Amino acid sequence: MIRMTICILFILLLTGCKSMGDGEDSKNALMKRTDLSPIELVDNPETDSFGHAIKKELAKKKELYDVAVIQGKEKTLVVYKVKHLQRFHMKRIEHDMDAYLEDKYPDEDFILSSDYKIFLETVRLKERIKNNDIGNEEAEEQFNDIITLQKEKT
Repeated sequence: MIRMTICILFILLLTGCKSMGDGEDSKNALMKRTDLSPIELVDNPETDSFGHAIKKELAKKKELYDVAVIQGKEKTLVVYKVKHLQRFHMKRIEHDMDAYLEDKYPDEDFILSSDYKIFLETVRLKERIKNNDIGNEEAEEQFNDIITLQKEKT
């Protein structure tokens, strides 16, 4: 009877830790490179390649191994993952990226984050947009929630 109870508790523990609503990208976001295409929540054809250009330039940095960009109406969120041995230089990496983006795009308001939670929320937003589970207004609202979460962490 005790063994059966332990087995049932073990099974409940394993199923309780399973993430139900996540897609493949968000399940693997920490371990693998997700290579997300930029998300552009604005309907401006002039800015269509803006997120792609930022992602392409930042992906060239040897310290980073994954970059995601979300362009909102007023702000652009750039989330990235730093290679393990480069984590000692996080302040310098963020400072260099911020200086580069401000120099290249002075009129844009950037928010940078290397936080895993922010990266994961970005991946989840991308999956919901890709699967048409979310409308434009709700996507913008979730984008603003991600920005609020980032500001709370700093």
